[in-house]
Amino acid sequence: MRSISYRIKEKRNKLIREGLEEGLEAIIWGMRKASMDGVLRDNNKTMMLKRHRGEEVLPHDVVELILEKLPVVSLVRFKCVSKRWKSTIESASFKQRQVLMITRKSRGPDILYVTWLGDEEEEEEEILEEEANIMVGSCVIRSLKFPTRNDKVCYGACDGLVCFFGNRNPSVVFNPATRWRRSFPHSRVQPRIISDARARKKRGCYTREPQLGFGKDKVRSTTYKPVWLFNSSEFGLDNVTTCEVFDFTTNAWRYVLPASPYRIIEGQKPVYFDGSLYWLTECVETKLLSFDLHTETFQVVCNAPFSHVPDPRFLLLCILDNRLCVSLKIYPTRTQVIWSLDSSNMTTTWKQMCSIDLTKTCFLDLPYFPDPALLPIAIVDETKLLLGYSCGSPLVIHDLHTNSYVFDSFPKMLDYPVCYFPSLFSN
Repeated sequence: MRSISYRIKEKRNKLIREGLEEGLEAIIWGMRKASMDGVLRDNNKTMMLKRHRGEEVLPHDVVELILEKLPVVSLVRFKCVSKRWKSTIESASFKQRQVLMITRKSRGPDILYVTWLGDEEEEEEEILEEEANIMVGSCVIRSLKFPTRNDKVCYGACDGLVCFFGNRNPSVVFNPATRWRRSFPHSRVQPRIISDARARKKRGCYTREPQLGFGKDKVRSTTYKPVWLFNSSEFGLDNVTTCEVFDFTTNAWRYVLPASPYRIIEGQKPVYFDGSLYWLTECVETKLLSFDLHTETFQVVCNAPFSHVPDPRFLLLCILDNRLCVSLKIYPTRTQVIWSLDSSNMTTTWKQMCSIDLTKTCFLDLPYFPDPALLPIAIVDETKLLLGYSCGSPLVIHDLHTNSYVFDSFPKMLDYPVCYFPSLFSN
């Protein structure tokens, strides 16, 4: 194994950022001077900015097209240029267009290794960048510390929003790019989950707690919903499963009836994709279960590409290359297989994406092999599959063409990886 030296020098990053900012500020300065002088002419250049009766000659829809291509950090700063710019940048339609522009034109998602400060007493406490960025191909990887006491994070980011939750404190949604945040209370059933976890811990019993899901209503595109789904019997409740959805407009939780007709595999992180949250069921034949965040209804999509799961720690749902995927660690063969869901041609089928040789990715001695499955994080530049364990382990880079494996020491802390596109969204 050889180490990776993808470290980006901070000085180079600073020069790139400063160069971009200087160019943008020059444009703004020209517009401001034009508004004061009425007419700005440059005899040595062909560019001319004019003002006529207080209105810009450059149409505002053209200004919007230019703004859509700017990074979020610049858009946040440029809201102070004028009331019209501020109104444009803060509008829901602009936010939607901006994130679509990023996802369509971008080299791909960046990756945040997120952890928590353990203190959110001070409202002004900032998100901290822990280490220098690194690059794998065109993907920028950063490590951020969030000012929250919650020690769990939902899978992935939805429209650039990262959701933290825990057993002791209110959950919180962050936008790392704008530093916006909003907290929301525990669900009505969550105290049962907490007391059950404490009771099991006292008895020395291993427990896999339910995991919160977070996504958005695809029809009402600015409506975001945290969702709890868990098996009822473990918490002394009726029905097969219990489901609660949080409504940010009323700041309250409500039950969804009927909930899932099938028990779900305990402890799995639900995955958001294209307007729905997904789980795998605890059936003789494992099924893929979806929850439409607009209609708030459950539906079995299809069977999983395998029949039986010997250990729920060996199973993961994930999003790779904008496709819903499932990954299963197969202990006897010491491999981990990833399948992607293909819904083209009016049919739903699983296609094997790759098989990972775990003897080449294990950084511990083989007696420790039955660890949880590797977490597929992202596919970069169509050829590099990034893998890692849930917290703190070295990043594994698997080249899908050459079938090679390389370790990188990043991250150094107990961080959880989240794929991320920066956005202006809030809720």
